[in-house]
Order: sequence, then structure tokens, then C-alpha cells
Amino acid sequence: MSETIREVVKKRYAKAITGRKGCCGGGSLGSSCCDTGLSKATKMITGNLYSESEVEGLPEDLIATSFGCGNPTALAQLYPGETVLDLGSGAGLDVLLSAKRVGPYGKAYGLDMTDEMLEEAKQNQRKSGLSNVEFLKGHIEDIPLPDNSVDVIISNCVINLSGDKDKVLNECFRVLKPGGRVAVSDIVLKKALPPKLQQDMTAWAGCIAGALSDTEYQGKLTTAGFENIEVQVTQVYDFTESDSEMFAQLSKEELVQLEGAIVSSFIRARKPKVNVV
Repeated sequence: MSETIREVVKKRYAKAITGRKGCCGGGSLGSSCCDTGLSKATKMITGNLYSESEVEGLPEDLIATSFGCGNPTALAQLYPGETVLDLGSGAGLDVLLSAKRVGPYGKAYGLDMTDEMLEEAKQNQRKSGLSNVEFLKGHIEDIPLPDNSVDVIISNCVINLSGDKDKVLNECFRVLKPGGRVAVSDIVLKKALPPKLQQDMTAWAGCIAGALSDTEYQGKLTTAGFENIEVQVTQVYDFTESDSEMFAQLSKEELVQLEGAIVSSFIRARKPKVNVV
């Protein structure tokens, strides 16, 4: 992964989590009471993804520290006793939700590269009282877990942030058990972005510039060895009237080009089972 991209992403999300810690709290689901430095476009993507019932029993401000583009734990099939890995686990919301679903005989790992996120996640785990959780520091291009050790990999708007998505998906294939599943929410492109936006680091950290097209995503999963691949659109975004700084550089014609281009999707795939001879 390009160190420039990685450092931009790391700094941006470290600033975001420290900006939201210690906020006034009590806001609506998916809304923040603080200026985190994330763009308005990113806030449009990350808002209103979880219901009150889903986060019941978890720290009340945890939802405000989620920067995802979907709700993979609501869409993924998780079973008691399974081992789940969340790539780019942030403040730990999806990890804690997964831990509740796989139960005390299951395990939920969270992997993140940002110290500030990991510290927040560990605090949230302590508040939740869940013991079947472990947060790991590392990069999603080099997952610090053994081969064939995970039943399900989830992720929430993180794979698009990587500069080496082939390596990420190869690592996913490596750590999954035979028959294991990928079930991730991510930003996907339905048509090409204006070149200026593709090269913009703010747009990359904002989950847009690094996104793959749906056919590219499927192709990379196939190359990594996965089968039963499905890309399901869950939300279409309209940025044509956006006043975000991310789009200030674009002309009216380029803004029109964005119409229908950026969507949230739920991506499923499976690692083949080993043939029994």
C-alpha cells in the first residue's frame, strides 16, 4: 500500500476519533455533536446505519464513533461458536455486535492500524462487558492471524481505503477456513469518477477515490480464489448538490457525472470447501 495513502487515512481517522471522544453525546443515531474533520460527504455516507435495538446494551456514544457505509452485522449470517474478523474495526461497534451474535463460545477479532481507534475500541469493550473479543494492531494487507483460522470476515467501508486491494483479498482468502465467508459493506462505483476526484487524497480518505467498480470487485475476488460472489447495492448517493470541500474543485458538468456513480454495496463471497477424497 502506498505510504502516502496509508498515512493520510491514518491521520484523518485518528483526528476523527479524537474529535468525537468526549463529545456531548445523546445525539441521534449516526450523527455527531462535534466537528471531526471528516467531510460532509463522508458524514452523508456514514449516517443512520444502526437501529436503537441493535446497539442496546453497548456504550451509548459508540454509534457516534462509527464511520462505516453499511451495517454488515445486520446483513451477514453469523452463528454461535463462529470466529469473526472485522477488517478496519475502528471504535469496535461491528466487533461487539458480532461478539454478541456468536456468543461466549465464539470469538470476534477487530483489526485496525490506528492507535487512537484501538484505544477507543478497548474502552468500549470494557464498558460492554464482552469477553469474547480481541483487538489487534496491524494492516489489512498483512492480517496477523494464522491460515484457516476465521469463519467470517466482515468490514465496513474499509477495503476501499487500501492502496493494494489484491493483497487484502488474498489475505482474506488465506485466513478464512475452507468454506469461510466474506460479508463486507463497501463503497462501489457504478461509473468512473472525474480524474480530479480520483487523485484527491481527501476523496480517498473519504471512502470515494479508492473505490472499485462492481465488476472490478468481483474480478479481484475471483482472482483471489473466491466463489459464490455477489455485489448487492444497498444505497445510492446523490452528491450533485453537495457543498462538501471534496467536490469544490469539480465543475457543474463533473458533478453531474457523479449522479448514480457512488453506491454502498454489500459484498458476499465464499472460500471453496476442501474436497474430501
